[in-house]
Amino acid sequence: MTKVWMITGAGAGLGRAIAEHARGQGHTVVATARDVKAVEDFDDALVLDVHDPSSVEAAVAEAVRRHGRIDVLVNNAGHGLVGAVEELADADLRAVLETNVFGVLRATRAVLPHMREQRSGHIVQMSSVGGQVANPGHAAYATAKFALEGLSESLSAEVAPWGIRVTLVEPGPFRTDFAGRSMRYAEPIPAYHDSPAGQLRGRFASQDGNQPNDPVRAAEEIFLAVEDPASPLRLPLGPEAIDKIRTKLTKQLADLESLPAHVRETGYSAS
Repeated sequence: MTKVWMITGAGAGLGRAIAEHARGQGHTVVATARDVKAVEDFDDALVLDVHDPSSVEAAVAEAVRRHGRIDVLVNNAGHGLVGAVEELADADLRAVLETNVFGVLRATRAVLPHMREQRSGHIVQMSSVGGQVANPGHAAYATAKFALEGLSESLSAEVAPWGIRVTLVEPGPFRTDFAGRSMRYAEPIPAYHDSPAGQLRGRFASQDGNQPNDPVRAAEEIFLAVEDPASPLRLPLGPEAIDKIRTKLTKQLADLESLPAHVRETGYSAS
């Protein structure tokens, strides 16, 4: 069955890779971006600025007008922010949350009435290994992605009665421009220069263009997850993401097992 895919931030990175793969598989792709020139090579290219509710609503309405339905929404638009917690300015943190959380909410809420009416659909949330594992210097990004994970876990259960599915994609380092033009940096505090948070700045700069994983392979795996009715809620991508998440969950389970018995004894006593 040919599906209609609507993808935010489709002009570059994983968004473009997903759009190109879905198009290559014969599906209809509504490619959106803040600057429509970034997606003008697609037959359906629309302006969509996730910061602007009217822009989101207009793009969704136009996609439905053209095709009668939206089968897959890929919430890909986003950016990162590096800096220790003490270095983060309120405005910079709000900007990350505005794009990576509230932007996703706007697009999701705009599409859901149509998916509920057609009683089917799939929402792909582009999270990150940073939505499971919070690294020093990446607190702002982890805050946004942890929020997206919680939002999407609830959403998955909420919309299941209408046949709507949710996939949280958790990539590790893929060779996109995320570590380049999509990354922002907080004003540094010298005391953090040699700390793990400070060292993350240099790692991102050196990583840009040298990431070990191929966006085309990510797009293929995401497409397969959408096509597979038994695919799980979370889709880690790449060995780095899988290994980091496994290490964290193993440690969490070990911590849980090591708790003293009295931490369960928190109910009111009969006396």
